[in-house]
Amino acid sequence: MQNGRFGSALVTGNSSGLGLGMTRVLLEQGARVYGISRRGCPEAGVSGDEQVDLSDFGAAEDAMERLLQGVESLDLVVLNAGLLGHMQRMQDAPMDELRLLMDVNTFANKVILDALLKHEVRVGQIIAISSGASVSGHAGWSGYSLSKAALNMMMQLYAHEFPEETAINAFAPGLVDTAMQDYLCEEADRESFPVLQRLKAARGTQDMPDPESAARAILDVLPRLHHTTRGSFVDIRQL
Repeated sequence: MQNGRFGSALVTGNSSGLGLGMTRVLLEQGARVYGISRRGCPEAGVSGDEQVDLSDFGAAEDAMERLLQGVESLDLVVLNAGLLGHMQRMQDAPMDELRLLMDVNTFANKVILDALLKHEVRVGQIIAISSGASVSGHAGWSGYSLSKAALNMMMQLYAHEFPEETAINAFAPGLVDTAMQDYLCEEADRESFPVLQRLKAARGTQDMPDPESAARAILDVLPRLHHTTRGSFVDIRQL
């Protein structure tokens, strides 16, 4: 990283939403950007991009092998890929959905982190995109909260395995206006889950920026994470 900007980055889930916004901003800043996602990145100019279903761990491992060929170092890794699932009571959450959320939101990141360690890629900073839902325990978040809470702990554990010079955190980016909000604000049951009323009120305001604005805000605060406890969960709204 030079002059506060990242020269190289790997972004997962870069086909849409925050991952795509992050990719676009990094490219604007002159970074080499690598990506991996289910649908593939629509943005021209990425240095490497793999299209794979991250819930297929074998395919994801093969994709990382291809992606990391010739890559010796990365200034930034953004573990962004994830699924929301449905807003529902825990007793209504199907086991198959819970398992899928854990696979994509938590364990797929193990495949990626293990590949970085296996290839001995020097990494300056790693953030795993988590959520305030990982610690709030509000009704309705069910498998999303579970998987993000597990992700927080996984980053704490990997902090013991990456070199000390690698800053590593679980990171909540705050509200971001993505396709996920279409469901949360328009389709999910706001009467049963009052927390959704706050999201509806925030949409269209500065409290819920678009993905590229959110990406710029995230990139601006990332240097501060070097002064936090390695592996800790950090919410951008507390910085």
